[in-house]
Amino acid sequence: MTKALATACLLSTALSTFQIAHAETASASDQPPAGQPRAHNSAGHPVLRTKSIQPSPLLVKPAPTPSHLADVQPSDTTENRFFPASFHDWLTQSTMTGDWGGYRTWLTEKGINIGGHFLQDSAGNPMGGKAKTVRYADEFGLNIDLDLKRLTGWNLGLFHFLSTARQGLGIGAKLPALDSPQQIFGSGETVRLTRLSWEMPWNRYVSTEVGEINTENDFEQSSMYWGMSQYCQFESNAICGMPQSVAMNSGYGYYPTAHPGAWVKFYPAGNNHYLIQFGAYSVDPTIANTHNGWKMNLHGATGTYVPFQLGWHQGGKDDYSGPLQTNIKIGGYWDSSQVKNVYGQLGTFGVPTEYLISAPTQQVRGRFGGWFQFDRMLERDKADPNRGTSFFGSFTWGDPRTAIAPYFITWGITRKGTFRNRPNDTISLGMKMLWVNPKLTIWARQMQAAGATGIYKPSEEHAIELNYGWRPTPWLVIRPGAQYLMHPGGTNRYKNALLLDFETGITF
Repeated sequence: MTKALATACLLSTALSTFQIAHAETASASDQPPAGQPRAHNSAGHPVLRTKSIQPSPLLVKPAPTPSHLADVQPSDTTENRFFPASFHDWLTQSTMTGDWGGYRTWLTEKGINIGGHFLQDSAGNPMGGKAKTVRYADEFGLNIDLDLKRLTGWNLGLFHFLSTARQGLGIGAKLPALDSPQQIFGSGETVRLTRLSWEMPWNRYVSTEVGEINTENDFEQSSMYWGMSQYCQFESNAICGMPQSVAMNSGYGYYPTAHPGAWVKFYPAGNNHYLIQFGAYSVDPTIANTHNGWKMNLHGATGTYVPFQLGWHQGGKDDYSGPLQTNIKIGGYWDSSQVKNVYGQLGTFGVPTEYLISAPTQQVRGRFGGWFQFDRMLERDKADPNRGTSFFGSFTWGDPRTAIAPYFITWGITRKGTFRNRPNDTISLGMKMLWVNPKLTIWARQMQAAGATGIYKPSEEHAIELNYGWRPTPWLVIRPGAQYLMHPGGTNRYKNALLLDFETGITF
């Protein structure tokens, strides 16, 4: 891997600490996300497993902007101060805590990058769903990334550490919703190890990572536009991080959990235009339990998740100049775990217990599935390269024997630079489309025909989201928005729900 690619890896890790993440804790009455077994905390109380999420980073420093177009002018008086000289200087720092009197830059030059973030998601449904309610959840995170070559003088790669702490409640179980409308909901109210790994760029052609990691960083992951996760411009966890169904249908390791694992990436052309990658990760259904926040062993593992991915990329050195960025990813997985077939998920749709015994539930080993992703920068404003428009779309397919959502589509479009004097603000429109396994629909229809009551046919759950990302400073994003959820819980039992949501992200 080239020096530029190694630098990009380190930057990507640093940026990933500021992404609108999502946390999710649950009371004993909450139901686990579709396709995921119920977990328990140390007291024996059930708790929802984490929904997959990958936080959305702050903007990297943009290309030079004419003064009449700039939202705020960068400060040059905070480099050697612990506190900013003025309120304006504080607002224009790249992070909320600044450069620590120059020590932060000094540490970075030595190969030590320290960062932190705070993320919160609030959501309420004034109409529709099972019950009207409001929920709040947040996450704190601390990351340390070491460039071992700078530290030691030896080409030993990169060391990554990330710990997260989540609090709060999710609205998904109350609506109900198959995919959490909040990014930051899951993994229990606990401090958790999220990453502890060694990454090694061997040369221009091969790179590896091994340690406690999650699949979400490297397989079916979001592309970065303007230094931001494209998927995490949305609060909905169905979109943010990765297309949610891959975690619902398999042992895919989702943020913020960490699994023993490793991956290898090959760059046939010696650059990032072509990519071939493989991985192997432990599948552990108990990893999201509160008492397993720092679990670093294979005890309780049920199998191995083995993904592969092919990637193609074109674009300039950044999103402010050169050719417009385009990415295509095609991938798939095999999961060696033995699990119940899809009929074992009927309880997710509120099927009365007395009817579950008649479902043809069996054990199945070897789940599989695949995905296709496409994204592109549609345009860059000629008058101001800081402003532009990007688009993404994805299709995820799951094993029809076991997948609760074998067909899943996401798409979204983001406009950066909403107004002439707001080059860093965004407006985003996106949608997730989830189709429930038709085997469950057919079974429910047959039961209804036989006279069963209290059964609603599982069919689909779609949601659309519109939001505005206001960035008053480089280190703060405030994102109000709305989501419209069709067929909450995947049936027609409840009315369509309107959610009003509010997101905040701070980079320390």
